[in-house]
Amino acid sequence: MAAPSSWPAPPKPTPPLRLNTFLHKRVIGVPASLTTTAPLSGTPTARFAPTRLAVTRARGASNLLPLVAAVLVALPVFLQAPWVRLAPFSAALFTLPLLMSALVLESRPDQRLRDAGALLAGFSGSWLGGCLFWGWCRLHPLWHLPIEAFALPLALAGLRGRWRLAASFYLASLLGTACTDAVMAITGVMGSWTTVLQAPLEQAPALLQQAAQGVLEPLPLLVTGLTGSGLTLLCRRFWHHPDPAWRLAASAVATTLAVDGLFLAAALWAPQLSGLI
Repeated sequence: MAAPSSWPAPPKPTPPLRLNTFLHKRVIGVPASLTTTAPLSGTPTARFAPTRLAVTRARGASNLLPLVAAVLVALPVFLQAPWVRLAPFSAALFTLPLLMSALVLESRPDQRLRDAGALLAGFSGSWLGGCLFWGWCRLHPLWHLPIEAFALPLALAGLRGRWRLAASFYLASLLGTACTDAVMAITGVMGSWTTVLQAPLEQAPALLQQAAQGVLEPLPLLVTGLTGSGLTLLCRRFWHHPDPAWRLAASAVATTLAVDGLFLAAALWAPQLSGLI
């Protein structure tokens, strides 16, 4: 039997409420297409799972890279220094497997592995520069920065390409080296560099401790404190930058400051444990 014409028409289904494109891009920070796809399962919140998972992975990767960068800055103090002293040629050759591993990782489709490869490439440049100086030119402190900066043109060119993270790590490490050498030159520590390295093993700790005590004089201590404070403020500014390359640089510079502080403390209280001797 046909329905009477007076009966009301059935209500049309109400479309799901969705934020417009402006709110997605300006407030939430993701394209609308990421949150308006069809549900993956019967639950209304299932369509949000890919976006949340992607955000979680991105945050995890961005937080892990600065930690890895800090480890790579501190690693030469404990591994490279004794290796270069015993076998500088093999330590320098180790750059090849480092660089090959970086290229392999950077070619992987996973973005996290690609970032790790780029970071390893920047580290390989710092590793080779350290091996060249400490292996063959360690008695010439004025050559330290020029030798460490051998890959500077490549790093500057890589800031706008796929090797941005590598360039950021290398340049930040170079900045830390430059500031350390400048403070050593201003405070007079660099003048004792060659004397300490050429001294007999039984005399070197006392000479190093004497050179480190000169940093505690008022003017050298002021220069050291101002430099450290300036670099700390610079690291804080880098850290809050949205670009992960800047956070990577902040981690590298901050770790360099920490390593320098440990080196100064060792030279004052336990100079025989210092990596310089």
